[in-house]
Amino acid sequence: MKKLLFIFTFSVLAVLAFAQNEKRPLTFDDILKWNRITETHLSNNGKYIVYKEEPWKGDPVLKITTPAGEEKAAIECGTGAQITADSRFLVFTLKAPEDSIRALKLKKTKKEDLPKDKLVIYDLDKGTQEVIEQIKSFKIPAEWSGWIAYQAEKADTTSGSDKKEKKNGKDETFPLVIKNLINGEEKEFPAVSSYDFSEENKILAFVSEGDSVFDAGVYVWENGNEQKILNGKGDFKQLTLSKTANKVAFLADTTGSKEKSYALYLWSGDESAEIIAANDSKAIPEGWEISSNGRLSFSDNNERLFFGTAPVPAEKDTTKLEEEIPMLDIWHWNEEELQTVQLNNKSRDEKKSYLSVVHLSDNKTVQLETELFSGVDLINKGNADYLLAYSNRPYAVQVMWEGQPNHLDFYLVDIHTGEHKMVKKDCRARPMSSPNGNYLYWYNAIDTTWNTYNIATGKEFVVSVPQQIQVADELNDIPNPPSSYGTAGWLQDDKALLVYDRYDLWQVDPENNSAPLNVTQNGRTNKTSYRLVRFNAKRGESLDPSEPMLLKAFDDASKANSYFSFDWEKPEKKRILLDGNFKLSTPSKAKDADVVVFTKENFRTYPNLLATDLNFKKQVQVSDAAPQQKNFIWGTAELVSWRSLDGLVLEGTLHKPENFDPSKKYPMIVNFYEKSSDELLEYRMPETHRSTIDYHYYTSNGYVVFNPDVHYREGYPGESAFNCVMPGITHILEMGFVDPKRIGAQGHSWGGYQVAYLATRTNLFAAIESGAPVVNMFSAYGGIRWGSGLNRAFQYEHTQSRIGKSIWEAPLRYLENSPLFTLDKIETPILIMHNDDDGAVPWYQGIEFFIGLRRLGKPSWLLNYNDADHWPLKLRDKHDFQIRLAQFFDHYLKDAPMPVWMKEGVPATKKGIEMGYELTK
Repeated sequence: MKKLLFIFTFSVLAVLAFAQNEKRPLTFDDILKWNRITETHLSNNGKYIVYKEEPWKGDPVLKITTPAGEEKAAIECGTGAQITADSRFLVFTLKAPEDSIRALKLKKTKKEDLPKDKLVIYDLDKGTQEVIEQIKSFKIPAEWSGWIAYQAEKADTTSGSDKKEKKNGKDETFPLVIKNLINGEEKEFPAVSSYDFSEENKILAFVSEGDSVFDAGVYVWENGNEQKILNGKGDFKQLTLSKTANKVAFLADTTGSKEKSYALYLWSGDESAEIIAANDSKAIPEGWEISSNGRLSFSDNNERLFFGTAPVPAEKDTTKLEEEIPMLDIWHWNEEELQTVQLNNKSRDEKKSYLSVVHLSDNKTVQLETELFSGVDLINKGNADYLLAYSNRPYAVQVMWEGQPNHLDFYLVDIHTGEHKMVKKDCRARPMSSPNGNYLYWYNAIDTTWNTYNIATGKEFVVSVPQQIQVADELNDIPNPPSSYGTAGWLQDDKALLVYDRYDLWQVDPENNSAPLNVTQNGRTNKTSYRLVRFNAKRGESLDPSEPMLLKAFDDASKANSYFSFDWEKPEKKRILLDGNFKLSTPSKAKDADVVVFTKENFRTYPNLLATDLNFKKQVQVSDAAPQQKNFIWGTAELVSWRSLDGLVLEGTLHKPENFDPSKKYPMIVNFYEKSSDELLEYRMPETHRSTIDYHYYTSNGYVVFNPDVHYREGYPGESAFNCVMPGITHILEMGFVDPKRIGAQGHSWGGYQVAYLATRTNLFAAIESGAPVVNMFSAYGGIRWGSGLNRAFQYEHTQSRIGKSIWEAPLRYLENSPLFTLDKIETPILIMHNDDDGAVPWYQGIEFFIGLRRLGKPSWLLNYNDADHWPLKLRDKHDFQIRLAQFFDHYLKDAPMPVWMKEGVPATKKGIEMGYELTK
């Protein structure tokens, strides 16, 4: 009996152990809990790595670790972390738990009564923390340490009639606390509307409305003491400190008048700030004024102060009632921008300002930017004698059908006089300036060359030609000039421009005094793309050949990344530091230590944080953000190749379920957009996606997923998709493990168009989901992208839709490529998702598709997520979409019962009450 009991007990334990170790399919509820690493911070001294794990639904966790992988702390609900420059303190916001907020909302708690954020100051060395309640804002210096400034709400003990309200559009005010992080001392100032630290020196400036014991005005704080630099109340804007904080500038209207009139003030270390520019300045054009929306900035050498001016806004006719004023938009055939673009940009354009400068040595004001220009850029951080300006205004109308790159005229504006001269006319390029300000440079999309212009001599140079360096996209297949592969910046002193081709990095002389030099040497030979990685370089900063750097490489054949050591002086001696069957991130390095953080991933490997040094020999895993992955059935990814019907060799990715059995017949979903085979080694973070299938969910639930590349032929985008995708599917079917009667297709936007087109050409698919598709290229050509106001013609003539001509030049191409006109050929059940606030593809395209299918008696459904854009962005809607998408495919590809929403629909009277998820018998 004891023996039988032992055997029985052992058997039960064995079954339980097996059940605990058995992997299960992924569900969408599991995916909602999946952590992403959404913040990563490395202390300057390299001692601490701080990162945030954040699920799609639920509370984030901020983790403090070391490069050795030791976890020092885990703080739930922590977010927005910053580490002080001395690496001693971590400051972050602490939010209320999501569940507690939800519970309060269910109780109809008012927004103002919900829990407020907290500020946490965490001592990294001691492991102690201080919490400040009801935080509104905080700042720490970027380049120096020891202090923090923050604003917090105080407990509200006043009656409603005594509360201070925001008046006349002025900024809200809160007490400002400046705290010494080392000794804990702090000082508080009342009713502060704005504040900021200097970049380099221990100085802070702030604006206070004051109280009964503290004067209103603008203050500079240094070494624990404040100095008033402007006394009195006013409306203050654009508080700005120079890099070294020896100067402070701001705009102020101290008149108290309803009609604002701002003056530009400057403090240069004296007792008080002085007005250096006002609206009566002769330099400001007649009918213009100093704009409160114009950002203030100092030149890097502190000799100039830049500010904005703008035309005085037109006044409304106050003698008329609103109901007496006609409300309409007037479209003009030859105006520069469509009314829809103007209306979309109206708020921005009403705040537009034009750059002006005050030369601080003699207080001379110069208007630099005029309405002639489309944009301006400072040269050499504002130190140069010229300003770079450009204009597309003479060519603005044709942008409607041509798209990018814009036709531009280039100008140099004399910073001392405001006079401008054109240096280049009608060039399809965006000009830039070299770091030291000696050259303008640009990529000319028409002849695919890089060009320079010597500002001092006025001479122009073509520094790359296609016969020598192919800097243009070699794989471009849209009817538009190809884009460039970009640059890696400039060498010090503007000695050379560094440009990329598809594979290599080239050093080119800005005046052709020496031949171009292939720095990486063997990229094209090895079909390996090299890209330079610089650590902690500031934007636009020239490259110092002695600085630490490496190369990140991408292998065309394997799709894998690798890191190479790289010495600019000895480029031939580059050597592999790290490789493998992984996608590698661009690594980050501690500012003051040889500590590097990076990630490596593939379809089965989560991109956890890894710490190492510049040799990459020893790598320590710092994070473990998704330990639960081991509990789920997980798929695989592989590269497949076939020939298109046009004879092209193509690639695609094939994703199979775990424990794949080649003798079985699997259902397959074909999902594609354009070309995705280079993404073979991406982890593809599990997500309730807004517009596509989740590869891990479907492979975990027994599906094969195929993602084929598509190469396009101008004028025939639909046929190109057919010619590439269908032989790819045939190739997979020949492998023998896919059930030919259980193949589905899914795509969104451009992918949605292509799967809709395929439905009119083949009955192979058992089910198709088409998201935000264009089905009628005639009506879409004249449509509007409501998110930008742009007309869609350029997409068909020159970009993604690839027709290459207008509807009057090639009407048959528009007809042949529009699925709407052959809907009668469709035999496949279609699920459409198109939302009523789509800013990219007009919603009526989805309606035309659905109405046509409904009229023809074809099984079809249309999902419209209310007030959603091109894709649903709210988590509730994305989750809902994924549930319905899976139910749709499960029914047609796995014989699962139909859900109620598919069989019967959901009446408008039950909208928001019944979801219709229930499966029918």
